[in-house]
Amino acid sequence: MNLRLRPYKASDATTIVSWIKSEYLMRQWCADRYEHYPVAPEDMNYYHENYIDGDKSRALTMCDGDEILGYITLRVPADDHSEQRIGFVIVDDSKRGRGLGKALVSMAVDYAFAELDATKVSLGVFENNPSAIHCYEAAGFRRVSRPEIEKYECLSETWSCIEMELKFPNSSF
Repeated sequence: MNLRLRPYKASDATTIVSWIKSEYLMRQWCADRYEHYPVAPEDMNYYHENYIDGDKSRALTMCDGDEILGYITLRVPADDHSEQRIGFVIVDDSKRGRGLGKALVSMAVDYAFAELDATKVSLGVFENNPSAIHCYEAAGFRRVSRPEIEKYECLSETWSCIEMELKFPNSSF
């Protein structure tokens, strides 16, 4: 495989939304960011046009040649660009179990440190998503405490987030 990250293109949406096979999986992927299931390519592109600015937020597609294998976002959670926050992590569901999730997350972390001068990369993951938690831990993320646990109402339930982060080597951030 020759994996690479490139900027998201509107034409990627059809492939990416095809990986979301249920509303439960959609909510694990995006919480409440999309109003309805299924997410259509037009919904995804509308989100990008309105919320991904290329400066404080970026959307990246992982490819092997022309084949789209994953998607991830990075955003600045505050005015300090030294932290980048990962979101919307998804890989081709027909290729799970091959390390693509770890590769995608690791590539995004490398991008954040090398290209965006981040000293910390953070994320929130629902505690009911053990495969994602395992993926993030395999990529080097560690759980951290927050004063308040982030919670979302999803499918008539309250889902709690686990906060995780990865600091740049030798960073005192």
